[in-house]
Amino acid sequence: MSSGEDDLIARYFRPLAQSPGALGLIDDAALIESNGEDLVVTTDAIVEGVHFLPDDPPDSVARKALRVNLSDLVAKGATPAGFVLTLALREVRENWMAPFAAALGDDATRFGCPLLGGDTVSTPGPSMISITAFGRVPRGTMVRRDRARAGECVVVSGSIGDAALGLAILQGRAGRWDGSDAAAEAMVERYRVPQPRLMLAPAVRQFASAAMDVSDGLMGDLAKLCAASGVTARIEAEAIPFSPPARTWLGGDPERIATLVAGGDDYEVLCTVPENQLSAFIAAATLAEVPVSTIGRIGAGTETVQLLDGNGREIVLPRLSFSHF
Repeated sequence: MSSGEDDLIARYFRPLAQSPGALGLIDDAALIESNGEDLVVTTDAIVEGVHFLPDDPPDSVARKALRVNLSDLVAKGATPAGFVLTLALREVRENWMAPFAAALGDDATRFGCPLLGGDTVSTPGPSMISITAFGRVPRGTMVRRDRARAGECVVVSGSIGDAALGLAILQGRAGRWDGSDAAAEAMVERYRVPQPRLMLAPAVRQFASAAMDVSDGLMGDLAKLCAASGVTARIEAEAIPFSPPARTWLGGDPERIATLVAGGDDYEVLCTVPENQLSAFIAAATLAEVPVSTIGRIGAGTETVQLLDGNGREIVLPRLSFSHF
């Protein structure tokens, strides 16, 4: 006799597990062939009320759960190989599970990262989705975060602050908003559905000395990278790529810049590139159709990273990033 958990897995997730290594989700383990490459492993959980809101659409929750992990793989220069899923739910509802599973399967196919297995458990709440993703890199080429060196350029992909602004809009914390409804919806979408920069992974692997993804906030994550490498950094606020809606909302208000650079949920790639490799990196990013911006430089020493205005004066931030504790 099958259990409710078995039925849930068979109905919603066995159809997604098409990789031979998933073994049809009838085993307690999966198989990943390494083919002589290094395997990169990363894990991230998203929790209701922390990483997604209780009324967020289930398809966006599924996409975010997978994509935040894919973002980590990109920053390591890795190609996705598969993932395992843990679901902790208060209840199983068809009108939630069906779109969640459909979106998860769609993204798994889109990004070449098949479902390999996982676990389902009940919880009194809040709901939690945890994914462990696996990626491949040629032997010895994973990009770490502890190899940045003084004089290197600090580069970031995409735009910064959109997701934090989107969350502020959802929670009614954005205050004055001169942008259009469409612009507000675009910011909310950036919060709900990150865009992992998979096409940038080969360029990161070839040209970056150190890299990580921006999950907790640009300045705070840069501080983590610098601490791991034993260096510091100076960032030019005017060089940070803010989208037109975010720049409109910023409106020259120095107090609002903290929301954009310390708010988190960007899931862009942050890396350091030697100056003599910068042009090649930008060319590779352009070929991959991923926008990148040079925003500062790594310095010697272990002082706190600095954010400078157009006159070279430090912008003091109340915090550098989101923190769970």
